[in-house]
Amino acid sequence: MSIIAVIPSRFASTRLPGKPLADICGKPMVQRVYERVCQAEIFDKVLVATDDERIMAAVEAFGGTACMTSRDCPSGSDRLIEVAKGHPADIYVNIQGDEPLVEPSSIKKLARAMLDDPYLQMGTLCYRISAEQAKNPNLVKVVRAHNGNALYFSRSPVPYPRSGGTNPEYFGHLGMYAYRHDFLMRFGELPYSPLESTEKLEQLRVLQAGIAIRVLEVPPSGPGVDTPEDLEAVRAILAAEARA
Repeated sequence: MSIIAVIPSRFASTRLPGKPLADICGKPMVQRVYERVCQAEIFDKVLVATDDERIMAAVEAFGGTACMTSRDCPSGSDRLIEVAKGHPADIYVNIQGDEPLVEPSSIKKLARAMLDDPYLQMGTLCYRISAEQAKNPNLVKVVRAHNGNALYFSRSPVPYPRSGGTNPEYFGHLGMYAYRHDFLMRFGELPYSPLESTEKLEQLRVLQAGIAIRVLEVPPSGPGVDTPEDLEAVRAILAAEARA
């Protein structure tokens, strides 16, 4: 069974333009992510999917593999579908290009789950967070069933601790997705989802269509890069690791 890792990497960014090429201790961020994905040692191919020749050139310069995609893709899943049409595989794992500290073991756990269970159509990851973290609307929360399938994703703190109830466990969603090929090809054909429109969360389209998403728990990873402050934090972490 073949499995491909895809790293979407767009040059445009409102808060940090050109961030895939931002230097992190001597390497562009896209290379940091690429090397972490390769360390999972489970993929037949690792691809950077980009819409910019500068990123393509940077990936080729460090010996990686990249492919060009349209700048008009409305979502990450649409970009992945475009990649899949040119690179056939049984399973695709989508790893965000702004996560230079992503854990190879977490990537491997998600990929292995898809390889081991032929009935899984889609999977993703979560990690434990505090009640204070759960209040942040930019950190997506997930609630799971006993079998590990997602019940709901939300920007709100779910489950809500009503007075007299037990103190809940909160899980943050780590935005890494795995798809079986046939399901990925159907993804764009799923019906309009009011929940997706309300929360601005694409995965709710899948849940509202009645399709299961397996959610695996992993340890928290280092911060992603959305702002210049995030970039400096990641640089400090990797610099400290290099000195250790």
